[in-house]
Amino acid sequence: MRVKTLHREQWIPKPVAEVFSFFCEAGNLDRITPLWLNFRVLRQTERELRVGTCIFYKLAWHSVPLAWTSRIEEWRPPTRFVDLQIKGPYKLWRHTHRFEDRDGGTLMADTVRYALPFGALGDLCAGWLVRRDVERIFDYRAKAISAILGA
Repeated sequence: MRVKTLHREQWIPKPVAEVFSFFCEAGNLDRITPLWLNFRVLRQTERELRVGTCIFYKLAWHSVPLAWTSRIEEWRPPTRFVDLQIKGPYKLWRHTHRFEDRDGGTLMADTVRYALPFGALGDLCAGWLVRRDVERIFDYRAKAISAILGA
């Protein structure tokens, strides 16, 4: 499996507990995801996020409708959680969210490890496009978080 990594950090002028709380609401993902993905949270298995909670989404990537299910595999409020795609377009999608007190606010760090299906063939055919789109998604996300949380 050819695993790629994307890492982003963003400082937010809010306390860790408030920032973490924002990310505990799966519905807020709609607010920080680009409109061109037609992303919607459909439901989650438990009202409160915790280890084992599954979240079901739908989206469209370049007009191709996709279903996505992720499961919370690590839950350490208010400093860290990890979600893992268990159904969706990737061979691997593991997203680590970290929150740390820093300079009177919160340093939020996202690390995504992902791999495309079909190994080298998947990378050759779509790797560049997927990388560009993942970067665009996280660029949009940073701007949306800044607008919503005042970063």
